[in-house]
Amino acid sequence: MAVITISRKFGAGGKTLGERVAKRLGYTFADEDIVQKIAELARVSSGWVESVEKEAGGRLSRIINKMVSKPLVDRILKDERGYIDEQIYLDYLVVLISHMAEEGNVVILGRGSQYILSDMPEAYHVLLINSFENRVRFIMAHYNMTEQRAAQLVRVNDKRRANLYHKLSKQDYDQPELYHLVINTARVPLEDAERLVVQMVNPEA
Repeated sequence: MAVITISRKFGAGGKTLGERVAKRLGYTFADEDIVQKIAELARVSSGWVESVEKEAGGRLSRIINKMVSKPLVDRILKDERGYIDEQIYLDYLVVLISHMAEEGNVVILGRGSQYILSDMPEAYHVLLINSFENRVRFIMAHYNMTEQRAAQLVRVNDKRRANLYHKLSKQDYDQPELYHLVINTARVPLEDAERLVVQMVNPEA
């Protein structure tokens, strides 16, 4: 029961690759589901429960719902007022990603998962890179945005990524030594990237 983490520079095709790899292997793909579940558990928005059920679906919803019985979650859930800060967010992040990994057969997009699961033998870590200009073009093509809007989105998400790793006290997130596979999507098409990742995890797939 392998786990694949995909770290990427925003716009390098990480979400697209993750969805393709998960579909090819029959794995769960975990992305926005993680943030939505954290919001639900922390009681920061009553409207997110329905959203989580709709978006997460099936096995991922059942996996994450098991977290309610964990001591860390129990401690935080005792506060009925609904509250979350950076430390609580990071606590939940570690718990949720760790338990999804225990279930196996999951592709996890970003959120420091390569660090959280760094000692897990069955975890494979992938990094996607590309130039700023190419990433802007990718966002324009895949999300129907103007160049100005796409460039702004790439810059904002690059900053968010750096901020998350700063909160995790990590600065080396783009160092190739952390990963099993580093793919430059400027040189390797996503179809070939999918094949490389799948063969690394399951040579017979």
